[in-house]
Amino acid sequence: MTLTKRDLVIRISNETGLVQQQVLDVVQKTLDYIAEALAKGDKVELRNFGVFEVKVRKARIGRNPNAPETDVPIPERSVVKFKPGKEMRADVFKLSPAKPASPGPPA
Repeated sequence: MTLTKRDLVIRISNETGLVQQQVLDVVQKTLDYIAEALAKGDKVELRNFGVFEVKVRKARIGRNPNAPETDVPIPERSVVKFKPGKEMRADVFKLSPAKPASPGPPA
């Protein structure tokens, strides 16, 4: 299931009693400020949630799978990275399937 901005607005509106348009305005402003900060190269740190930051990916040489003999230069570029907070990481970790007990080292 995907949680959309609309889902967030409805849920917050139902829990707080605020009008959906007011909630939408607040949610949109929050997202706008986060995007604005990242566009300036700033780090956005939301306690108990995570950290958004801009990282620069180095230039590299890629390969075209249809023509592997051809090198394709990929320029350096900025990307947004997200590092989840401790609580979120723990909650998401609970979704991991249990690993089967690994047999001991071969004898």
